[in-house]
Amino acid sequence: MKKQSKPKKTVRVNPEWTAAMIAKARPAKKVLPEIFGARTAAAMLKPRGRAKSSDSKIAISLRLPPDTLARWKATGPGWQTRMADILRESL
Repeated sequence: MKKQSKPKKTVRVNPEWTAAMIAKARPAKKVLPEIFGARTAAAMLKPRGRAKSSDSKIAISLRLPPDTLARWKATGPGWQTRMADILRESL
């Protein structure tokens, strides 16, 4: 007896979009604002991210002898700040 082939199933959960469906589409922000967070005008003016420090620092690369670095690190947490303070005082 010959095997019967299974009929091809159409996916109705996620059908292919037609041009008419695309034309009717709206942004997710407008459809589901509680999920996608419609930002207010005041919130849009507020800058995002961490606040800028008045005493900002610049990252550099500095090569030090291993024993010097080991002694600074041995002074405990905050050694980089203490090193920066001493360098500032030496100016």
